[in-house]
Amino acid sequence: MFQLFINNLKTNLQKPLPGEEAQFEMAHINREKLADLYFDYKNYRPSAVLILLYPNEHQQISVLLIERMTYDGHHSGQIAFPGGKAEPTDTDLQATALREFFEETGADITPSVIGKLTPVYIPVSKFMVQPFVSYVEKKPNFSASAHEVNALIEWEIDHLLNPAIIEETIIEPTAGYKLKTPYFDVQGKVLWGATAMILNELKWVLKK
Repeated sequence: MFQLFINNLKTNLQKPLPGEEAQFEMAHINREKLADLYFDYKNYRPSAVLILLYPNEHQQISVLLIERMTYDGHHSGQIAFPGGKAEPTDTDLQATALREFFEETGADITPSVIGKLTPVYIPVSKFMVQPFVSYVEKKPNFSASAHEVNALIEWEIDHLLNPAIIEETIIEPTAGYKLKTPYFDVQGKVLWGATAMILNELKWVLKK
């Protein structure tokens, strides 16, 4: 069952991606507003994240998320995929995604990358994020980074296809600045922003 799921996903990832239409269902700003923020596009910082799929102990298909540590920065405490900015030593963005994945999760199995989703630009940090989709055939042993990761979250992919987990809330990303945003309810935690946009495109790809 898991391998059939991966084979179908791999096939769908080779088709034209839904892109912004899927992403902006879960964005807190519209396309026009984001276009205004692309004025500094040439100075973006390349980065990548890894979407890891695997069967959990109950053979349910799961995706790995991380809860970032609280720190003085734009993405403090957020639910996200393992990932980060590209380093000069990375051969390409896939290498970036895998390096960051291992640094943050300490996984003992190397994932197989089967495709990628549409890049997402994050104006507040000027990151251009390339998501890569990967899998392993069994759940790895993890040893999360004590400096970067507050918790690892194993989320069954079936939840992603349930529209009831999408809600709306007010976020205060910086003191005195509030915004209304849609989010995924992930085990009682708020998953919003770029990660929600990426997940929503994955959902569309899964439903093809």
